[in-house]
Amino acid sequence: MANQQFKDCIDACAACAVACSYCATECLKEANPEKLVRCIQLDLECAAICRSAVEVMSLGSEFSADLCRVCANACNACAQECEQHAHMGMDHCRRCAEACRACAKACEQMATPV
Repeated sequence: MANQQFKDCIDACAACAVACSYCATECLKEANPEKLVRCIQLDLECAAICRSAVEVMSLGSEFSADLCRVCANACNACAQECEQHAHMGMDHCRRCAEACRACAKACEQMATPV
């Protein structure tokens, strides 16, 4: 595992956690947040998993690749949900989906043995 790859994944996870937290907060401010329950839930879960991945990777843990696989799955699910709302003009969901896709890609690279 290259140090730069580790750093890139940590950075992507940190950025994704921020984007997901922001998206959840903005979804709660929408006119009908009850229609965004799944989006908000996935935002919160994805942010938590991303923050956990950052912590575990920063420790150089032997479980980093395992957690990165879980993180990639969470990011892909969150991105898929947010993309649906982005098509309806919710810019916070568009930005969240972009961050999630970037994070999923970085995590998939980290989880793949070299």
